[in-house]
Amino acid sequence: MTDQPEKLDLSSHHIAEDKRQELLRLFPEVCTEGGKIDFERLKLILGNTVDVGKERYGMNWPGKADCFKTLQQPSPATLRPCPEESVNFDTTENLIIEGDNLEVLKLLQKSYLGKVKMIYIDPPYNTGNDFIYPDNYTESLQTYLEYTGQVDAEGKRFGTNTEADGRFHSKWLNMMYPRLYLAKNLLREDGVIFVSIDDNEMANFRRIADDIFGEENFVATLIWQKVFSPKNTAKYFSEDHDYILVFAKHKETWLPELLPRTEDANDRYANPDNDPRGPWSSSDLTARNYYGSGQYSVTGRTGKTFGSGKGRYWRQNLEKFKALDADNRIWWGENGANMPRLKRFLSEVKEGIVPQTLLLHTTVGNTQEAKKELLEFAKFENTENVLNSVKPTRLLRHLIKIGTTPGSDDIVLDFFAGSGPTGHAITLQNLEDESRRRFILVQLPEPLPVPEKVVRTIADLAKSRMTNVIKELISKDSGKLDLDGAQKQDRGFRVFKLAESNFKPWNAQGAQDAQSLEKQLELHINHILDGRSADDILYEILLKSGFPLTTPVEALTLAGKTVHSVDNGKLFICLEHGLSLDIIRAMAEKKPERVVCLDEGFSGNDQLKANAVQIFRTKGVTSFKTV
Repeated sequence: MTDQPEKLDLSSHHIAEDKRQELLRLFPEVCTEGGKIDFERLKLILGNTVDVGKERYGMNWPGKADCFKTLQQPSPATLRPCPEESVNFDTTENLIIEGDNLEVLKLLQKSYLGKVKMIYIDPPYNTGNDFIYPDNYTESLQTYLEYTGQVDAEGKRFGTNTEADGRFHSKWLNMMYPRLYLAKNLLREDGVIFVSIDDNEMANFRRIADDIFGEENFVATLIWQKVFSPKNTAKYFSEDHDYILVFAKHKETWLPELLPRTEDANDRYANPDNDPRGPWSSSDLTARNYYGSGQYSVTGRTGKTFGSGKGRYWRQNLEKFKALDADNRIWWGENGANMPRLKRFLSEVKEGIVPQTLLLHTTVGNTQEAKKELLEFAKFENTENVLNSVKPTRLLRHLIKIGTTPGSDDIVLDFFAGSGPTGHAITLQNLEDESRRRFILVQLPEPLPVPEKVVRTIADLAKSRMTNVIKELISKDSGKLDLDGAQKQDRGFRVFKLAESNFKPWNAQGAQDAQSLEKQLELHINHILDGRSADDILYEILLKSGFPLTTPVEALTLAGKTVHSVDNGKLFICLEHGLSLDIIRAMAEKKPERVVCLDEGFSGNDQLKANAVQIFRTKGVTSFKTV
């Protein structure tokens, strides 16, 4: 048992190590002396279930192997809080994160693993001019820092993926695969993902989604009628629809929420025979599927005989049919001479409506409506900045009603957030059904065609849009009395921006001569980057310790020092210098589960560190780490 505190791991979740541990838990006998996996022994254990053939069904493309290397590489980055660009930063549970979504998804793994109820994404359709990606996607953080001007370098940039490139589809797949893989980890066991796509990559996306989620977890392909009038200028066909692919994390544990019944749906029920059970609608009693006991004839009220029809069969056997007729559940028509039909009573149907795969623009909106919403709330100076692929909030609200639970605080993630219509839709839907769903929006700060004073990037669009949505709702709320006791709506969002870690990394790959090592040691006398605030450090420790970015944090004063109490004392974070036994004892007396302190707070006093380890251990603190 060591007398020194552990070092806080400043990298993101280790995906490969997580999988290794799970495999060893299931098959401990395959562990080698060095803690690695003996695949030959694993094959023996699994027997005939192992496919060792060279030819097998699956999808491959240039770079697929590198995708796994990319997603397995932990991120050393952080997310810096930006209260000045946020709305109600201290109280809101909504997030807008500006950064490359691959790095952000890695950083969210520890804090949001298995916590997201629904994901919606509208990724680039790979049309040849709307797709930006790192030139070397395996160096995503460095590329992003150079792209956003956070470090000085040349040659790294984001660009379009043109059809002239010999690896047009491969590059798109290399971009999408690791992001989708990481996103799946964030879904709850009863979670679901909706993905907007068009014909360019629909087939390819379905294949990689089958690969990641499992073909058995495919739910449906929705067809959204995105325009309300045909394009007569089209060369072949007027493209009037897009697709939305639906995959569940586990299909057996996910079911769509029923949609609210509408007046139109209820109007289909009537009561022409004054049945005391109330309004009803009728349905066909026959089907084409062969049913041996469904071959018979029945006699109606007027003596007319009815068979099931050529090539058709009654759905019930004769005994069941007679029982239904005796219970007045068979409708023979007003004159009793019609083909019999089954009465289905409104009082007995489901409280809601099962979602349909065809989404009409009259019901869920269209692209023109989406652009009008963006113009209204983003406050453009130049209409050239209107995004062509933006989705209407009516469409997204429809998906949110299917994928989340009314009245809940479900988390919805959109890591291709664009101008923020998902956040807009969640805010409106929460208002309608008095819920507290939370959103996480992630968007690259891609420059707009015509940069404006405040709104210069697509990420700025999302912030501007949500700010104005909130302003309008607050304006409407002002002066209203809460007579019904409705729960208070979340009117805000916290902005975080992707950046390199606040802590200077030790360069183990650098030169090992005395002069170089001395320089590294000098850098680590103060190993915090210049210009980083206490809040920057606090949120990095919070994120790297596995706490969500909206976790409540309370500042306590103990022994004259400031200590941040996370989630009612589950974690204490002390960023003070000049630590003493008094502050160590004061923290230990509060009995937190975990404690993190700055290493430099001990001023090189190893004896004080050793004493701190013992004091915390005696008070039941399960983890004491320094950073």
